[in-house]
Amino acid sequence: MPGDEVAYEPVSVKAMLAEMKDTAELLIDLSYSAVLLGSDEVAAEVLELEEQMDVLQLRARMSLLMAARTTEDAEALAPVLGMVGAAEKISDAAGDIAKVVLEDIGLPDAMRAALPEAVETLVRATIAAESPFAGETLAAINLETETGVRAIAVRRQGDWLLNPDADTALRAGDVVLFRGPEEGILEVYRDATGGKTYEPPEPPEGELGDLERAVDSIVLMKDMGELAVDLAYGAVLFDSQDVAEEVVELEAEVDALQSRFEAWTLQAAGRVEDPVSLRGLVHLARSTEVISDAALEISEGVLRGLSTHPVVAEAVKESDEIIVRVAVESGSAFDGTTIGAEQVKTETGMRVIAIRRAAGSERATREGSDWVVSPSAETTLGSGDVLIAKGTRSGAERFTALAKAE
Repeated sequence: MPGDEVAYEPVSVKAMLAEMKDTAELLIDLSYSAVLLGSDEVAAEVLELEEQMDVLQLRARMSLLMAARTTEDAEALAPVLGMVGAAEKISDAAGDIAKVVLEDIGLPDAMRAALPEAVETLVRATIAAESPFAGETLAAINLETETGVRAIAVRRQGDWLLNPDADTALRAGDVVLFRGPEEGILEVYRDATGGKTYEPPEPPEGELGDLERAVDSIVLMKDMGELAVDLAYGAVLFDSQDVAEEVVELEAEVDALQSRFEAWTLQAAGRVEDPVSLRGLVHLARSTEVISDAALEISEGVLRGLSTHPVVAEAVKESDEIIVRVAVESGSAFDGTTIGAEQVKTETGMRVIAIRRAAGSERATREGSDWVVSPSAETTLGSGDVLIAKGTRSGAERFTALAKAE
């Protein structure tokens, strides 16, 4: 809580960066979900998580000050300190987005009419003592397989458990954030709360018109902001100039998207009865730009060729996860196929998290954007596409080979 004393605690750089990355990504996800769902409860969780990020930033700065003993240390740690400052900007921007909901700054209700097609439902549920989930691990209750719903975070007595895994046990009193299809959410919410009924927001009636474009823009900006932050941390952790350069491309794309979004808002202001009701849209556009700019700041050290601190390098060496960026060559296994047809994840263990289409290509023109974020198994691949994927080091070698012409 604000005002609580924060003392220095020894923490590894690897653990610090991982927790800041996870917290930043969750903040972005929750803040936009709060807007799209019109949920005060989810927005309140953003502010709770923002407080945790504030404490994490202070402790990170303390750790960096303790680690800097020489001029060389200072030079190597400067980019990491920049990452801490960028994380603070992301946290503040996410808080500002949540306040659009909590303070009723102004957002057209009709935006949520397109919501079921735009995002999965996200709810906050407190585990009741009589819940069948209490005392069970996520593996035991088998949520995702049975309902399609996954637990994305747990808040327990003020502390957050980010990215809960199969071994995470839920306890009575835990506040759990669940995401998934609405029919699955209804069942999971009832079981988690001991019988309470989740009531999804009712979409307003009437024609959407141009408002649908606003929803599409917000969802795309959210996805791109999350991807930019993910890639920025990956560029630092894996000291990858190629991945850092993709952050630059993403930041430029978000800027262009924001310009279109602002143009739509100004046009809509002349057609709505109360232009003040669109204030929230302006806040969303500004906060999204802050998030993408912060991602660029995180990767700045790599872009400038500053060497990775030895502690970070050692942490990366121990990690089996890696982010790769590879261009699809003409005649390669990836040229003219789909992600599912080539069984990328099964064959290589790599997950394609984004695709940047070749500028001016038929695919980019058809899809209306150079970027495909969170591609599906049906997403087509072709010569000139730049694939960004996550997975193991051994899988990365196989993945890269499939993108090269024999």
